[in-house]
Amino acid sequence: MILRELEQVINGKIHSGKVIILLGPRQAGKTTLLNKIIKQNNENVLMLNADDPTVLQLLDRPNSVEIENIIGENSIVLIHEAQRVHEIGITAKIIADQFKHVQLIMSGSSSFELTQHTNEPLTGRKWTYKLWPISWNEWQNHVGYLKSEQDLENRLVLGFYPDVLNNPTNSTEVLSELTDSYLYKDILMYSNLKKPLGIKKLLQALAYQVGNEVSLRELSEIVGIDPKTIDKYIDVLEKSFVVFRLNPLSRNLRNEIKTNRKIYFYDNGIRNSIIGQLQALSVRNDAGQLWENFLMSERVKRIHYSRLIVNTYFWRTNRQQEIDYVEEINGSFYAYEFKWNPKRKVRFPDNFTKSYDAETKIISRNNYRELIG
Repeated sequence: MILRELEQVINGKIHSGKVIILLGPRQAGKTTLLNKIIKQNNENVLMLNADDPTVLQLLDRPNSVEIENIIGENSIVLIHEAQRVHEIGITAKIIADQFKHVQLIMSGSSSFELTQHTNEPLTGRKWTYKLWPISWNEWQNHVGYLKSEQDLENRLVLGFYPDVLNNPTNSTEVLSELTDSYLYKDILMYSNLKKPLGIKKLLQALAYQVGNEVSLRELSEIVGIDPKTIDKYIDVLEKSFVVFRLNPLSRNLRNEIKTNRKIYFYDNGIRNSIIGQLQALSVRNDAGQLWENFLMSERVKRIHYSRLIVNTYFWRTNRQQEIDYVEEINGSFYAYEFKWNPKRKVRFPDNFTKSYDAETKIISRNNYRELIG
């Protein structure tokens, strides 16, 4: 079993007096991680899965007496897919306030629904964490430095979902199943999106434009759906841990881009499966895009798992000057250009470095662990 970076963190919060919430996409390993943590604590555990209609009915606004009967002699209560439960935040608050000997743990695959239902009731009563597909650090620690380096090109194409890593001979088949069952069925079903063909076209358009700026108007023309609906669909995809947005940095210079966004996928394998391109990196013409998406998604994991406070951007001007990625940490700026080919020379625009007093670095295959390790 691959050791997850959050294992020790969550273990340290058991019986800390707060509800533990673990968010992340389906099939990322939430259930496996929580089951392992629970076994290590050697306590009586009640496991409830809100995908089960009987469980949903049982947890539908129970009073404190009913909750006591449900909990019984258990000291840990684990609710999977908790966002399905009606007013789960109120039920969680009752457990946190009235059953202080019980550790409530909830997992969910929709950050919007679970966060929306728990934010107010559980103010000051929760620890929230996110679990993505396996991180580069987790994979390298599992297989070793040499093997991970040898495997890098495969990971740029096939990604890091646990089932993909555990089934290397059937990885493309596993990815196709993940895409069909999770992306197209799960998200459409539970997000009430009315145009399944539209969401497929949108995902394909976003996949082809990884690393490039996108505008709602241009996406609307490609997909054939109005910009407001496009924005809503992207929001759903982001809150379902499929994609994430990167905003432009615009503070000092008159001609800086202010409106467009970059959109990345949390997993390269999902991105490639969406467009049906899972061939080896050596025969592809999008290695630069895959490299950038890989670095961005891994940096997001590193920031979250390390609990860093970072503002993240890209930078571009109307004169086509651009920088792939910019971080602001405690008021200081750090600019990065991503190049798969370490021999490619890059010159950072003087007007950016002087205006923001930024440190600069090129991230290539020679030094990428500095950013994501």
